[in-house]
Amino acid sequence: MTDLKPRRLRGHEATATCCIASVATPGLVATAGEDGCVCWFDMRCKDVIDIMEVGEEPVSSLCFRPGNENMIFVSSEKQVKSFDVRLGSSCSWKPLESYDYNKEEINQIACNSKSSFLAATDDGGEIKIIDICQKRIYKTLRAGHTSICSSVQFLPWRPWEVITGGLDSKLVMWDFSKGRPNKIMNFGLSDANNGDGKEQCFNPAFVHAIAVPEIDMLDKSDKVCVVARGDGAVDVINIEAELATMRSKGSRNPQKGSQSRSKEKEIPDQNGWKRLHLDYSSGGHTAAVSCVAFSLFGDRGRFIISGGNDKLVKVWDWTKCLDAGQTISSSDLLHLNINLSKKVNWLCTTPADMENLVVCDTTKVVKVYSVA
Repeated sequence: MTDLKPRRLRGHEATATCCIASVATPGLVATAGEDGCVCWFDMRCKDVIDIMEVGEEPVSSLCFRPGNENMIFVSSEKQVKSFDVRLGSSCSWKPLESYDYNKEEINQIACNSKSSFLAATDDGGEIKIIDICQKRIYKTLRAGHTSICSSVQFLPWRPWEVITGGLDSKLVMWDFSKGRPNKIMNFGLSDANNGDGKEQCFNPAFVHAIAVPEIDMLDKSDKVCVVARGDGAVDVINIEAELATMRSKGSRNPQKGSQSRSKEKEIPDQNGWKRLHLDYSSGGHTAAVSCVAFSLFGDRGRFIISGGNDKLVKVWDWTKCLDAGQTISSSDLLHLNINLSKKVNWLCTTPADMENLVVCDTTKVVKVYSVA
């Protein structure tokens, strides 16, 4: 266990809910809180540089517009607002656009890599795909989740696909141009791929957060999705291998009866793996995992960083399994443990060599750590 001394960022008047770090401007960090504000920090400065008052309701999610980080999207309650940070000031922040398409409270928003679509997930289990350029609703994705849809990410290598996770323990891969799922994975079902079959803790395998690698990370990593689960596990899912298995099964014409289905074998990808399961037996979390992120510092994408309700942040050197294949034990992938005093709400990484991990816990003070 490592007790690193963090830098403390003060600006919020209530619990900090989430954070994002700029890629174009290293050291620039935006955090959101239950006080309805977005605080802007420059790591070169001691104090908060600006505070954006979005409204009276808590801010649930933030994202930059890829390729133009002067644009930021902010979700609060059932609404998404866009701002141009060049036009703001400490006296007045006016949104450029407001999108009121969600019927229930929004949990997360994400923008695709081409900056043409924005996704917003809500408590009703729906996902609204918004056409940013046309400033209109493009598609509503429903009938995938039966409970709260907690998280969403676009797949940068599949321009018309998005992946979502929910508190129904489901991970859903969508073709949002057609408005239908390509594949649904249910972590709540007993499955040999969900681990060793042992009960880890009493919490269900809700999907609290997901992360996918950025497009420039793909030359060093597989096309994966990382899942933060409510039972304390972190799963790394090989998306292409999962879809290849689905296509293989779909192309067959099995005879009636369960016997023919039982003969179908999962087809591994070229590296020979489909899922990496990191739980307490690997040195992982002992309570629900609330957030996951890929590292932007150093060798981009080398680490997966997870935070949980066990007041721990864990840094996983997951790319070791790509080099060693099946010969490496999952317990050898844990690179660093960071001990906190509070549960983790959200975290993000920065491209810097120092002060490269930003953590929002259940307090109003944001912590910044240095991870090597």
